[in-house]
Amino acid sequence: MNFMENTKTLMLVHSGMKYLTSMPSDGGNVLLTPQFYTVKREAIPVKYAYQAKRIAPSLFEGLLENLQAYKYFVFKEEDVWVFIAYDLEMIRTFLEDKGFDLEKISKIYFAEQALNDFSSPVLLGEREALVNLNGTMTVVPQIALSSDEKPMQISSSFTPKKGISFEGRKKSYISSNEAYTLASILALFAMLYFVEGSRYGGENIAQEQEMQALLVEYPSLQSSYTRESIADKYKAIDKKERKKRDVIKSLSQMIFKGSTLTSLSLDNKKFQAEFACKDKRVSKKLQELAKKEKFNTSKVANGNDVKIEGTL
Repeated sequence: MNFMENTKTLMLVHSGMKYLTSMPSDGGNVLLTPQFYTVKREAIPVKYAYQAKRIAPSLFEGLLENLQAYKYFVFKEEDVWVFIAYDLEMIRTFLEDKGFDLEKISKIYFAEQALNDFSSPVLLGEREALVNLNGTMTVVPQIALSSDEKPMQISSSFTPKKGISFEGRKKSYISSNEAYTLASILALFAMLYFVEGSRYGGENIAQEQEMQALLVEYPSLQSSYTRESIADKYKAIDKKERKKRDVIKSLSQMIFKGSTLTSLSLDNKKFQAEFACKDKRVSKKLQELAKKEKFNTSKVANGNDVKIEGTL
């Protein structure tokens, strides 16, 4: 982790910006306006960011033309999760067209992450402004601003804690030899960790926390090609705990547009979950998904809500 990121120059990028004639000497970071992403805030009953990220695509269903082109950034804001959908290739193309040297860009952030720092409007060119409008970053015409609002400038202090970066950046802060040495040291530590871990295979809680930390730190593990095999590869966790995780994973996949998980109880023998469904069509689809998982379903009285039960 680079603890110097928040000292780099922070460049505000908007759709009407002029061509960049030169990059800052430190390369710098980029802060994107809402013109480059779509945001939703939802109170989802999950604890970890990687869990929220799994259901992000369903939240944007119907809002985005091509879901396959989008990636998702998720963070917690008080009692709600903030979901940001962005097209990384579109952002890459725009920055290149505006003269940015992509290899010198350290991190990319979203204005939504710095919401509380925007106490006044930030002017974007001659016609638009970026403002905190009722708790959401919004681009508005400058003519809509109040005459007593004094514009402000962003600075490196606006830099959020976490961001995204372009995959395959060639720039490195260590040499190849140092990289190989570091890789060898990390590999050694990994071997020591797993050897030591085999002696304490029963410590399920500690191992679960380690797995969750890895998933949060490396979002790529959430891809459809690898996330299905993570539980199987974590062999030190006993079968009962693995079964619980499988059930939670199956239930999380039943959260889609119109379907909301309202309650969940889980012990060593059984589980019970209730879903609120907005109409009969959603209720029927949810029951079909549950039957594929061989779960028992029943309708909640006086409504479309569905109760799902099963044994471990």
